[in-house]
Amino acid sequence: MIALSLTEIAEIVGGQTYDIPDPAVQVTGSVVYDSRQVGPGSLFAAFAGENVDGHDYAEGAVAAGAVAVLATRPVGVPAVVVPDVTAALGALARTVVERLGTTVVALTGSAGKTSTKDLIAQLLQRKGPTVWPAGNLNNEIGLPVTALRATEETRHLVLEMGARGVGHIRYLTELTPPRIGLVLNVGSAHIGEFGGRERIALAKGELVEALPSAEEGGVAVLNADDPLVKAMASRTTARVVFFGESAEASVRAENVRLTENGQPSFSLHTPTGCSDVTMRLYGEHHVSNALAAAAVAHELGMPVHEIAVALSEAGSLSRWRMEVTERPDGVTIVNDAYNANPESMRAALRALAAMGEAARAKGGRTWAVLGLMAELGDEALAEHDAVGRLAVRLNVGKLVAVGGREASWLQLGAYNEGSWGEESVHVSDAQAAIDLLRSELRPGDVVLVKASRSVGLERVAQALLGNATEGEVADR
Repeated sequence: MIALSLTEIAEIVGGQTYDIPDPAVQVTGSVVYDSRQVGPGSLFAAFAGENVDGHDYAEGAVAAGAVAVLATRPVGVPAVVVPDVTAALGALARTVVERLGTTVVALTGSAGKTSTKDLIAQLLQRKGPTVWPAGNLNNEIGLPVTALRATEETRHLVLEMGARGVGHIRYLTELTPPRIGLVLNVGSAHIGEFGGRERIALAKGELVEALPSAEEGGVAVLNADDPLVKAMASRTTARVVFFGESAEASVRAENVRLTENGQPSFSLHTPTGCSDVTMRLYGEHHVSNALAAAAVAHELGMPVHEIAVALSEAGSLSRWRMEVTERPDGVTIVNDAYNANPESMRAALRALAAMGEAARAKGGRTWAVLGLMAELGDEALAEHDAVGRLAVRLNVGKLVAVGGREASWLQLGAYNEGSWGEESVHVSDAQAAIDLLRSELRPGDVVLVKASRSVGLERVAQALLGNATEGEVADR
């Protein structure tokens, strides 16, 4: 963060200082809300959660090097006390971003946000110092904490914006006003909370509504292949740039194909030329993510050849997202267990099917270890049934549905599509899945592990990769 004195911070956030020997002392380090991440010069934000109260860790945070604590009550160590720590973080982020004047790139979408954010970051850091969130810090706490990592040297600030309702993205854009806004897609993620795709589109479109006008440099980057996203062009005064495989897209992919390992390859076309891309990531769904990243980089002046090279060299920066690891015995584990919705589940299954062609040549089989897709509301039964059916249509060797009612719907969909016998099986929990896989996997097999975050199926992947003791599931 840019250096600010505790007096300045108190003025910005509307707080009062307590137990501060020298109010002129400056915060020169990062703003953190996990006391284990405190370093010299940090500001520790204390949140009172359901199980843990950050105020209890205030003394330890200062002992570890924090200059002060941002808190809702005096804590016996240097502190800036405010009514609401979340609101204070937002006010602080807004002030810092305004003072820096760095280019803010914000993106949202129902699926692919974190993977696309990682791609954009890897492209833009070739042009200059770039700050982006680790993982998916995309809410009213994670976003300002990320923004506060920016310094005077930061050229680009890339921010992921999530929403669980209408108005959420509008609030985030008020904290860190973007100049470039990217909308990836409108899908089924959180459809149970929103109440339909149209409501999701209404929420996601708040990003483009917040952009500056075209005359002021605002740019809306929209997916031409998604009708609900494409229609957002009418909701912004910013200049609109379309990406996709559609002929209407100015940044588009042609000759899309997958390598024998399931990695996408395509010809990247932009208004200033074209170049070939072969990605290190797995799955055809990354083509759309790559085009979105390319459109942003192109708008910021990056030559098409350099974009293509960067996309071809880019890897995954966030864990448990199509992490592909081959064990010494030849079994390949695809850990995509961070989260799941119908769109990302279908994309992962198609990637598994593509990888299966090479696996079968080695005598291997494909396994889909799948679990609950959360927050689908009335669509839950139909969507789980459809995923089970798709696994059969894609000729996945074996479906292992893990969990309760929703997992049984996955298995039932596979059965009704034509799976029988041992081609699909329903197991009660992660440990049962681990036991089954340990007894049946053989060299050449490829195993996809995917479910919503609440299921914790990453434990299956960790156990199969030796990150858990025999017979046990590793805890996070």
